[in-house]
Amino acid sequence: MEHFATAQQVYAAGLIFARLGAILMLIPGIGEAFVPAQVRLAFAFVFALVLFPLVGPSVPAIPADVGGIGGAIIKEVLIGLMLGGILRLFMTSLMAAGEIVSIQTTLSFSQTANPTEAQPSASLSTFLGLIGLLLVMTTDLHHLFIAAIVKSYQVFPFARPVPVADAGQLAIQTVSRSFALGLQLSAPVLVFSLVFSIATGLVARVMPQFQVFFVAAPLQVLLGLAIFALSLGAIGMVWVDRYRELLAPFGA
Repeated sequence: MEHFATAQQVYAAGLIFARLGAILMLIPGIGEAFVPAQVRLAFAFVFALVLFPLVGPSVPAIPADVGGIGGAIIKEVLIGLMLGGILRLFMTSLMAAGEIVSIQTTLSFSQTANPTEAQPSASLSTFLGLIGLLLVMTTDLHHLFIAAIVKSYQVFPFARPVPVADAGQLAIQTVSRSFALGLQLSAPVLVFSLVFSIATGLVARVMPQFQVFFVAAPLQVLLGLAIFALSLGAIGMVWVDRYRELLAPFGA
């Protein structure tokens, strides 16, 4: 080992790789289930080598015992899982919006295999999830991910203990913000569904003999999907802006 790198250098590279590997296991894009594990590990290894000249000097000395080394590695893995999990949780806002739109357009029974999850989900949720991955790559959000990873070594240095309480609070805030954002993104279809339901109720009340259901059901699907399609551009822009706000504390 000494012929190529010192023990301190190997230890520092191992700690960097531990955090990066945990983050890249969950981060949107490279951390999807359909991406081979070998690709993610190779990317994490290369990324660790790139970051080593920047982060390596700040790594503390090698602990005297094996328990200290194992504890340091576990701490870096926990920090990586926390950061990657926060970025992954925000993707649920699009899933929530898709579920709400599916319910309002009576298409919640339409299930499609979701490549980003281990189980099928509503077709519109799957569609919005794939749109989210596309936006991450086309709007250079993945560059902000990389900047946030580099900044994380200043926010969570090696000498700082794992902020378990802060991580739990941040996760709760991210989930609540994601659900609220999903509700906001589906607001056009929600408003349409409310107005349409009131209108069909009035028609059924005024004309009891009229078969409202047979006319209203296809109209609700067609008009709901039309409004969803018209608002899709605004949904993407708002979602990207909120994602950038989420990454702002990391200086990304």
